[in-house]
Amino acid sequence: MSGHPFYKRRGFINGLSRRSFLLKAGLVTTGILLNSCIRKVKPGSQYKNIKGSIKGPNAKAGHILRDKLPLPVPGSTRRVKTLIIGGGISGLSAARWLKKQGYTDFELLELEDHVGGNSHSRKNDISAYPLGAHYITIVNNEDKLITEFLQDCNVITGFENNLPVYNEYYLCFDPEERLLINGQWQEGIVPDFSLTPSDKAEVKKFFALIDAFKKAKGSDGKYGFDIPVDNSSADENFRVLDGITFKEYLQQQQFTSKYLLWYLNYCCKDDYGQKIDKVSAWAGIHYFASRRGKAANAESNAVLTWPEGNGWLTNRLSETVAGHIRKGSMCYNVSYDEQGRVVANIYNIANNTTSTIVADNVIMATPQFVNQRLFKETITRPIDYQALNYSSWFVANITVKRLPQTKGAGLCWDNVAFDTPSVGYVNAGQQAVSQSNEKKVLTWYLPLCDHEPRIARLAAYTRTYEQWMDIMMPELEYMHPRITDAIENVECWIWGHGMIYPAVNYIWGKNRKAAQQPVKNNVFFAHTDLSGISIFEEAFHQGVRAASQLLAIYDKQANT
Repeated sequence: MSGHPFYKRRGFINGLSRRSFLLKAGLVTTGILLNSCIRKVKPGSQYKNIKGSIKGPNAKAGHILRDKLPLPVPGSTRRVKTLIIGGGISGLSAARWLKKQGYTDFELLELEDHVGGNSHSRKNDISAYPLGAHYITIVNNEDKLITEFLQDCNVITGFENNLPVYNEYYLCFDPEERLLINGQWQEGIVPDFSLTPSDKAEVKKFFALIDAFKKAKGSDGKYGFDIPVDNSSADENFRVLDGITFKEYLQQQQFTSKYLLWYLNYCCKDDYGQKIDKVSAWAGIHYFASRRGKAANAESNAVLTWPEGNGWLTNRLSETVAGHIRKGSMCYNVSYDEQGRVVANIYNIANNTTSTIVADNVIMATPQFVNQRLFKETITRPIDYQALNYSSWFVANITVKRLPQTKGAGLCWDNVAFDTPSVGYVNAGQQAVSQSNEKKVLTWYLPLCDHEPRIARLAAYTRTYEQWMDIMMPELEYMHPRITDAIENVECWIWGHGMIYPAVNYIWGKNRKAAQQPVKNNVFFAHTDLSGISIFEEAFHQGVRAASQLLAIYDKQANT
């Protein structure tokens, strides 16, 4: 949206207040502007039996960075050899890798009271549950770095015939997934029940195409689609697909089945938070063709999951570097001093005090829209920050005292309804050995992808608790009639910038490559922004990559 800079700074769009604009756009109906990601809930009569809340990443920190709120003058200065800013998976992975190499003079700063980024989790009396990422697949066998990590935390317990043996407690318990389609729950999420022969033929044709892409290698001998992304082939026959949308590619291939197209939209929404008309064809194919893991005791592409989702992996990473983590510490400015050292100004959120850290080098494990605000005009990089695109998400953890069932397959780990806005819900208690308690926690995921991302974020922060319930409950009632009476609590979580999504020409464009480059050999970068695909494996590898860059330069300097 264009307009006078004043309107952008003050929350106006083309002369309208944010609330007025959203009302005109039909994105909110009633209620007041939600000025914070956390607010008390005053349930109305329709949901009087349901307790609830709306939460999200630290709102105070966001206001300080976005609105440049005044802070106290730093009261102290101290030195640190290496500073890691950001405690998401990439930051934790970088810290772990430094420590594994015997490098221990570092600190990791995290503004929240927890680490993990969008792999955050919580728990109640019934179960632990995810607030974001909730699974990984068995890893590609060539991926030695993650294989080693999974061995360290006993996810891989050994090898048989050179194939990894995965811990049975972490492989997703059966039944794994189901789809509500044409009035009945079917096993599996790929549409099948009541499809015409023509529709089934298109589904078969698509997966034959994917099988060919999964095996295909470029002229450089690399797989066309791999994890991490940067291991993929540079062959232009593959990379050219980054220049068109997935929707355009599917049209070129004459895929028209509404069932197949719904499924592909679902998959892109699930991993990228956007539909097939917003992500590149390369990224759309990568979702299916990049995973080739094989195991001694599981099928290819088997899912690894935990009640708390990827929060379990967060805990394993953070345990290895626990003594180096400083939570509640928000970096609000990064610059250089006259000696070329990195100067970071830090705000202690709990104590309302500020301090300065002077570091020899820093790993920025933060998204690029945050880096832009931290660097201001003091550190310049050859990237276009405005060209990066982020998806917003609404996540609800729903505690039910019972789950009304409908016709067909019973409750699974992943439960999706055909042609609905969300990507369904996961049963957080699926991995529990005992299933005796009827009470369950269902984690419901809604990517906010029906409007331009900035507008979707504004709407997300504007909606009241009841408005979110009005969006969610019709779908849940469709999936489980009379479920409203069975719900005890709904914890809503809003991710305004949930994750980057791979828009056309981003993965193989100049912007991503430039974003990976260090500044003056002492400011390094680690985040899934630098992959274009926000999955655990990419975050993990970005952390290792940045830490390895730092160590290589450190070793070179030490030997000169």
